[in-house]
Amino acid sequence: MAKLDRAIQMLHLLCESVEGMTLDELAAALEVNRRTVERLRDVILLHFDLDEVVDGRIKRFRIRDGLRRVYARPSVPEIAALRAEAEGRAREGAPQAALLSSLLAKVRSSLDHREKSRLEPDLDALARLQRTRVAAGPAVGASDGVVSTVQQAIMIGVGLEFDYLADGAAAPKWRRVAPYGLIHGPVTYLIGKMPGKDPVHYRLDRMGNVKLGNEPHPVPDDWDLDAWLAQSFGIWREDDHDVVLRVLPTAVARANAWRFHPAQVLEEDGEELLVKFRAGGLREIAEHLFTWGGDVRIEAPEELRKVMRERVMLAWAST
Repeated sequence: MAKLDRAIQMLHLLCESVEGMTLDELAAALEVNRRTVERLRDVILLHFDLDEVVDGRIKRFRIRDGLRRVYARPSVPEIAALRAEAEGRAREGAPQAALLSSLLAKVRSSLDHREKSRLEPDLDALARLQRTRVAAGPAVGASDGVVSTVQQAIMIGVGLEFDYLADGAAAPKWRRVAPYGLIHGPVTYLIGKMPGKDPVHYRLDRMGNVKLGNEPHPVPDDWDLDAWLAQSFGIWREDDHDVVLRVLPTAVARANAWRFHPAQVLEEDGEELLVKFRAGGLREIAEHLFTWGGDVRIEAPEELRKVMRERVMLAWAST
């Protein structure tokens, strides 16, 4: 462990020195030769911002701002990933786009001029050739004010009141719900619960006159948003079913690397593969199976077969 011990000692020496230390001073402090210190310096240079301070013909080394700053400083890939996500969500019109852009601005403003100068060339290269894919879907968005009000209700544990225009409805209706969660995506949904009823989805872009309620509505401690979402294949709520899909040999490799459902179970059946999970959203399951081009067949339930036949007939009629 002697090499590791010397490396750690040298890191501390470089961080604690205000003026910096020469290679000879570091060698004397560590009781090693200059060549050993040069090798340690080269390794440290790969992972830390090592300042070179030239004083006449003497070169000193130091790590500015201490180790805490080094480990807290964002890397180029981290900033580039955040930038790609912020720009992708902005192209979707997603309500969290403004928050991501604000966070990105704060992260970049926390860097000093020297750090920015060092990071910018690599960041520009990554940002130019890196994107978050925007999938086909509804081109709708919710206002920042609606999102902020919903988040505030969740944080302080009160209800929400709003006018809601349901799909196909001629006029909006007033609603009062306890906020049980926010689901972000191409469309952002509030999970809201009315007294005596199960939680349901509300599209934020269809909510108007959103206000905080006067009564406390804390979310129960045993509420599990992930478990509730797993009861559906997609976004729509309905009775769940035991779904069994049979994957043909030509698509087994692809299916083994695919997530049909968070709680799926994969079972080998000869050269074929069985995919089992329990969920609702039969129409969404059927429409997803179109993308497999016949390589996945429905074993159960019969209700899913019926929905699939209906979707096939509608697709055939539209050609």
